[in-house]
Amino acid sequence: MKNLLYTNDGTGTYPPSFYAAGINELKHCEPLTGSHHCDVCIVGGGFTGLSAALHLAQRGYNVKLLEAQRIGFGASGRNGGQVGRGQRCDQDELEQMFGIDRARELWTIAAHAVELVRELSASEHVDATFHDGILHADHKARYTEHSRSYVEKMQQSYNEGDIVFIPPADIRNHVNSPAYHSGILDKRSGHIDPLQLALGIGRMAQAAGASLHEQSCVTKMSSGKKNIIHTDSADITADYVVLACNGYIGDLHRDVTRRVMPINNYIVATEPLGPEVQEEIIKGNVAVNDTKFVVNYYRFSDDHRLLFGGTESYSYQFPNDIAEKVRRPLKKIFPQLAQVQLDYAWGGSLGITRNRLPHYQRYNESVLSLSGFSGHGVALGTLSGQIAAETIAGQAERFDIMSAIPTPAFPGGKILRHPALVLGMLWYSLRDKL
Repeated sequence: MKNLLYTNDGTGTYPPSFYAAGINELKHCEPLTGSHHCDVCIVGGGFTGLSAALHLAQRGYNVKLLEAQRIGFGASGRNGGQVGRGQRCDQDELEQMFGIDRARELWTIAAHAVELVRELSASEHVDATFHDGILHADHKARYTEHSRSYVEKMQQSYNEGDIVFIPPADIRNHVNSPAYHSGILDKRSGHIDPLQLALGIGRMAQAAGASLHEQSCVTKMSSGKKNIIHTDSADITADYVVLACNGYIGDLHRDVTRRVMPINNYIVATEPLGPEVQEEIIKGNVAVNDTKFVVNYYRFSDDHRLLFGGTESYSYQFPNDIAEKVRRPLKKIFPQLAQVQLDYAWGGSLGITRNRLPHYQRYNESVLSLSGFSGHGVALGTLSGQIAAETIAGQAERFDIMSAIPTPAFPGGKILRHPALVLGMLWYSLRDKL
């Protein structure tokens, strides 16, 4: 076992993970010093911030991106790498919440998100391959009929022929686990190495003219006719600000903090299992996630390791036994891998909202916040950067659609909202077992 713990010791190194082992790190990202002016200052060097930097620079804006740690340091460089279509809520829920027309718009936006990742991954700057397919596996038999009818709805009402139902008689041929009863396969979704994708988008942004600055933590921001952003070593005056911090925003913006909260999630990488074992475990190199509220999600790496994510925690510390914590659900899903060697284990913090839908908000007309992707950040976070760029350029249609989604604040105020979240998540975790 190696590379188990996440530590933020201020050294500017990536937390150990399978993704961070042997990467070609981004160059020319020195900390920003002195006083500067730019058209747009972006706070956060994950998918949203990097995509915003790329698309703004391509439009000719003078862009400076500030990242407190390293490019892709947060959830963008540590997640399961699944690039799924749709929002975090399915279309039935969205239609009930917002009506059919708005639900269709939200589906189209989320589908565009996957296509954008597919397009960006084809760049020479991205050292990663986009693989097609995500299987959503039903962990309860009573979900089978809903999955069957949902696929029929998506095929007939949304013209989505790439979404197919996997019946009980066939599910074991797709994912070799006794834990599942049926499933939905989306052939247009996919998976990719997320840290390599983030670094690649960073290189694309630099090539387009954006300035990226690591170890440049924003300590204070004031907004008005001009926005003033402060770090320990620099002051930036900007016409526009894009807040792309997701679960790492802290106290930088109180209103966003009330609506987007961090939770921790954990992943392990097994030893290389080889192509034959991989095909026995998951047919066709698709990614898999299941229907639990505390979701299990997994896929194979290009060197045939099973990357398995599962379990959550809500404290501000990561456990010392991440590997064994994740091994428990891994053994339940794949008992044949109970003794498999785990070479890497790591954790990360993602941003969630109460309704699991993204939080878009415009403040003082010149400050945009886009976050709260609730586990769909590879696709939706990347698209959100593109949407931020087009909004600043005066094309706000997609931003307005997303910002019309209400994002209720977590109850309890600064002191009580974290315990309230813990209680709520524990209740959903218990419901998974019933």
